[in-house]
Amino acid sequence: MRIARYISIMVLSALCVPAFGASFDNKAPDEQTITALEQRASQAQPREQCFLYAQLVHEMIEFSAQQYAAGEADKATGWMKKALDLAHKLPGVLAVNDKKLKDAQILLRHTAFRLTELLHSGNSDDQELVQQTLAQLNKAQNEAMMQVFKK
Repeated sequence: MRIARYISIMVLSALCVPAFGASFDNKAPDEQTITALEQRASQAQPREQCFLYAQLVHEMIEFSAQQYAAGEADKATGWMKKALDLAHKLPGVLAVNDKKLKDAQILLRHTAFRLTELLHSGNSDDQELVQQTLAQLNKAQNEAMMQVFKK
């Protein structure tokens, strides 16, 4: 009986490990993916827009961070500005009945964390722009969290 219990615990732990290893950053974003996601988000139903826009901001910031790391500061600044503009729109698409509101809130928190990393890495010449984007993302994430708690 004890052996069966140990075996079942081992099997369950082996199956759970890949789920913990998955993250939001599994694949590197590119311009085509961002454009397709932008189009999908703009055409989505209001219930789905919050998560899609959060995902879009996340992809834009990840791509911008890649551009900063590659030394393409002009391109990175352009993507960071687009992400900031979209982050300003995020509170407007927060809906109480959004079916992925909690996922959007988690993704926004993760994106804010990535921006904080970018801010502290010193790779960016646009510290003020990154700080503005981070402040706006934190505001949107807080509003999303308040919507989650209202449910």
